[in-house]
Amino acid sequence: MNNAINWFEIPAVNFDRAVTFYDTILGKSLRRGAFNEIPHGFFPADEQAVSGAVVLVPDYQPGENGAVIYLNAGFDLDGILSRVEAAGGKVVMPKLDITPQGYMAHIVDTEGNRVGLHQPPMA
Repeated sequence: MNNAINWFEIPAVNFDRAVTFYDTILGKSLRRGAFNEIPHGFFPADEQAVSGAVVLVPDYQPGENGAVIYLNAGFDLDGILSRVEAAGGKVVMPKLDITPQGYMAHIVDTEGNRVGLHQPPMA
C-alpha cells in the first residue's frame, strides 16, 4: 500500500454548481464525465496519483461534520482562499502554519462539504 487514500468522492446536490466552484477556486478544470452512469467531475491528477471527483449520487449527502479530505493547494493556498467566497463557498479556518508540514485551511464548498486545503512547506 503506497498511499492511505487512493480515491475520494465529494458529494454534490447541484453537480454543475459544485464542479464550477472547484474549477474556480483551484484555477483548473475538472473533467466532467460519468462512471457507472453517475456524473463525476474528475480532479486533475498525474497518471499514478491519488485523485477523486465531485459526484452526484442520490444517497450521498454533503456535510460539514464528517471526514475531511485535503486537496493539494500547491504553493497557491492564499490565491485559492481569495477565490472561495466569490465562488459561493466560505473559509471556516483561515490559513494556519503547521510547520514543518506547511500550511492548511478549511473551506465549506457550495454544497456544504468541509474540505481541507494543504500547502507544502517552501523548500
